[in-house]
Amino acid sequence: MNPIPMSLIEALPKADLHCHLDGSLRLRTIWDLAREQGIDLGVASVEGLAEKIRPRPGEDLRDYIAKFVYPLAVLQEADALRRVARELAEDAHEENVRYLEVRFAPDLHTRKGMTLSEVVEAVLAGLNDAERSFGIESRVIVCAIRTVDPDASLRLAELAVSFKNRGVVGFDLAGEERDNPAKHHLKAFYEILNHNINVTVHAGEAFGAPSISQALHYCGAHRIGHGTHLREDPDLLQYVNDHRIPLEMCLTSNVQTGAARSAAEHPFADYFRLDLRVTLNTDNRLISDTTVTKELALAIETFALSIYDLRKILINGFKSSFLPQAEKKRILRAAIHEMDSLFAGAYPGEYDRYRTFL
Repeated sequence: MNPIPMSLIEALPKADLHCHLDGSLRLRTIWDLAREQGIDLGVASVEGLAEKIRPRPGEDLRDYIAKFVYPLAVLQEADALRRVARELAEDAHEENVRYLEVRFAPDLHTRKGMTLSEVVEAVLAGLNDAERSFGIESRVIVCAIRTVDPDASLRLAELAVSFKNRGVVGFDLAGEERDNPAKHHLKAFYEILNHNINVTVHAGEAFGAPSISQALHYCGAHRIGHGTHLREDPDLLQYVNDHRIPLEMCLTSNVQTGAARSAAEHPFADYFRLDLRVTLNTDNRLISDTTVTKELALAIETFALSIYDLRKILINGFKSSFLPQAEKKRILRAAIHEMDSLFAGAYPGEYDRYRTFL
């Protein structure tokens, strides 16, 4: 079979389930907003800003997180949040992402006096603008931060509950794992789970498998963000597989943060071949300079994936969304129909034979 062309990868319908708003702005937008708001970013050009934001070899997760100071500086006003949410959804639409889950920590956007609710409302307004203009469907995941007081996490959990069925579909805990265990934030997770809201937790990215175990068994996680260290505990890996707990994997950012030494050494392929429900996502489109298309292309090239592997990974993304079941089935069916038509057109005959076994 011929190599999978980038044009086909880009055309295929996709989901992006792990995408941070404040890590996914356009460079030019940060520059423009800084000028409009009178903010000195300490750089003389957009190119200089890119050098500050893009990771360098040898950096780790703390270095990576430190780069968020630049986008956060300009995301303290409702109009700015609405603009970047719309642009993010537009950029995703341009590479045929059909469903997008955007996560962010509302309390990081209140320096100029916005309330937590006003922050969420501004982001939802931008995503709704994009849906009306481009048709892309998107939802919000509210993030708490491990390094912040657990009482703040509880307030964010209550915020997520207040926006249930109004665009918020999940709750997340992000930030530096080492020395900041998820179990410190249990009150927030109890609030979320008692209101039947979905949970995802950044775990096993910069710390070992016990962090994943804690996310699952203390916090009730329905998905795991990253999970690169899961293979350190084969019994836990089996549990994750048996319970079909999706892994939100992000190849490029995992290499940049040191969670994986290289793409070739990333556990994605091992997990995929063990039939874990792996998904591929962007994490931070700006900081990692990536798209879902690039992540898929990287996986295809690195792990010698076939079109059938690619189809399964794409389906995993749609299956693992936090949408209600009826909505999930609607989007999944449309995506499968579209991708099968594209594959059949690109590989006539051979793909038709494959579909007889589905």
